[in-house]
Amino acid sequence: MRAEVRPRRSVSSIPASAAPALLQAGIREQGPSLFKGCLGRSLDANCIEKLLLHCGAALEKKDSTLAQQIMWVLNNIASSHGDPNQRLTSWFLRALITRASRVCPVAMNLQRCSVGGVHLSFLGRPMSVTELAGYVDLLPWHRFGFSASNSAISNAIQGHPRVHILDFSITHCMQWPTLIDELSRKPGAAPFVRLSVPSVRPKVPPWLNVSCEQVGQRLANFAKSRNVPFAFRVIPIGDSITEVGTEPYHESIINNISVCALGLAADEILVVNCQNFLHYLPDEVGDPLSTNNQSARDRFLELIRGLNPKIVTVVDEDSNLGSLGLSSRISACFNYLWILFDALETFLPRDSTQRLDYEADIGYKIENIIAFEGLQRIERLEPSGELVERMRRAHFHSVPFGEETLAEVKCLLGEHASGWGMKKEDDIWVLTWKGHNAVFASAWGCS
Repeated sequence: MRAEVRPRRSVSSIPASAAPALLQAGIREQGPSLFKGCLGRSLDANCIEKLLLHCGAALEKKDSTLAQQIMWVLNNIASSHGDPNQRLTSWFLRALITRASRVCPVAMNLQRCSVGGVHLSFLGRPMSVTELAGYVDLLPWHRFGFSASNSAISNAIQGHPRVHILDFSITHCMQWPTLIDELSRKPGAAPFVRLSVPSVRPKVPPWLNVSCEQVGQRLANFAKSRNVPFAFRVIPIGDSITEVGTEPYHESIINNISVCALGLAADEILVVNCQNFLHYLPDEVGDPLSTNNQSARDRFLELIRGLNPKIVTVVDEDSNLGSLGLSSRISACFNYLWILFDALETFLPRDSTQRLDYEADIGYKIENIIAFEGLQRIERLEPSGELVERMRRAHFHSVPFGEETLAEVKCLLGEHASGWGMKKEDDIWVLTWKGHNAVFASAWGCS
């Protein structure tokens, strides 16, 4: 059962200067229901969502006049240093302006403006390894999946002397020190661990200021300090990314990953790890690059199954953000990514640089979801239930998490705010914030 819709909470009142402009803009006449109950009091999240939806609808109709009027109102609500709803609004407004500049380039010259205190040309800065570790530790958003997957992997490889891990992740191998440390503490000799990562990744934050090879060297040094035999390899796939005129990164992976490319040894067992990765693969069958009536996501899973792995771990964000309709994406995105803004509010000051950096990465996601279409929109989340069906169609069977896995995850959540929780849905475990689904973790074997 999906979590109920989150309670709507009020944000700060609209600045007094906004009210005359609302009337002057004539938005009451454009849509009388839009502000019914929203003026003369504090503006709640429901009203903000309606504004965003009306703005999105205006852009779809290429009504630049109405879109700009609503954007002006949103700009008086948005604040990158305000409460969670105001901060979230500032990033949605940024995304809508980016979309507007693409669909109405002549009518809307807005690219150089600032919204809610956030400049539109802002891009997240590359982090050091130490900063990235702090980024990952900030919320259990990533560590929940790390902990669940590592425990499942540790159980699956027990008794095997050689393990080959094929890692698909966006967090630059931050998952693996914990697994290496765990293997070093088990009785007996640690297995030889070979870690392979593709040389291409989705062009999304977090960014890192060192190369993949340097990350591998750090992991090798750490493994040596723990007496765990270890090797690291970057699988050369080329430097193509999701840019116009080049082969999309997912096609590069699908076309270049194979048993031969991995160099699997006869005595190695294979583990495939997908951390916040699958949703970056296009899932429309109508994708011009799809073949045999299969989406890129399904072709990737077919590829993975053909490698005959011992276990496949899949962790991803639990929301439906892949809709072709802009209105559906706006609504789902607003109600889902509120979780992160609300969670950060519980322990970081509003002017915290670390918080602003983290929110900027969320903003990058929002912009891709709202402002782009086609192959340029790579944020295509699907809910856990749909992922389960997709995995079963690909002839994978679920592998239940053991009690020790659950104990480890519960211990992890104990280090964070009390709003975080965990629940079981079939054999999948779901991280929740105040009862709302956030991230799911799953493990799979080949049927």
